[in-house]
Amino acid sequence: MIDRWPERRILIYSALAPIDRSGMPGHLNAVPPGEDDSLRALPREFYSRFTPRVAKDLLGRILVRRLRGLCLEGRIVETEAYRGPDDPASHAYRGRTLRNWVMFGKPGVAYVYFTYGMHNCLNVVTEEEGVPGAVLIRALEPLKGIDAMKKRRRTSDPRRLTNGPARLTQAMAITRRLNGIDMTLPGELFVSASPPCHTPGIVAGSRIGIRLGREKPWRFHMEDNPYVSRK
Repeated sequence: MIDRWPERRILIYSALAPIDRSGMPGHLNAVPPGEDDSLRALPREFYSRFTPRVAKDLLGRILVRRLRGLCLEGRIVETEAYRGPDDPASHAYRGRTLRNWVMFGKPGVAYVYFTYGMHNCLNVVTEEEGVPGAVLIRALEPLKGIDAMKKRRRTSDPRRLTNGPARLTQAMAITRRLNGIDMTLPGELFVSASPPCHTPGIVAGSRIGIRLGREKPWRFHMEDNPYVSRK
């Protein structure tokens, strides 16, 4: 999660303030009783656990992005866990800052940060409130809205649409505007509560692109899945 660019003082939304981010009709933020689980978001309790456990349990679940009448969906096939003072690879290692404050807030909130001067990365906050933690979504298997993803990524190769944290945010139009959005509500960005697909095997290993904390086996991916960012 560490990047080489200096921290920028950017405008970020407060997770505690009721901000209308999308102009969407109110019914998209509430699912009537009796609806199927695919229209529901994972509850806050799912995220308020030990971060590596959440990272592993997110595999096989569906990330949903609602965008201007479109519904884009991808199955999560690769994640990385980041914590706080016990994790030197984490943005929260040295404490709370203007940039990382979302990691200290409510679990289930999106933490979107900008890196290398050009890319956005999507994380979802974990642990109990006040304890920093987040799971980086590293790769998806595209399922729905693939034509729209191809246009955004400017490629016709489905394996290159969402096989990396920067690629998936570009394909699904996830930007810093969504930083702090509550992903436990079925709005414009959430993880579906439908049961995860059967995973033949889960591989755990060292996280990618870090210098410190490499001994922690906190990268998880679905075995033999062609959409992971790296084997």
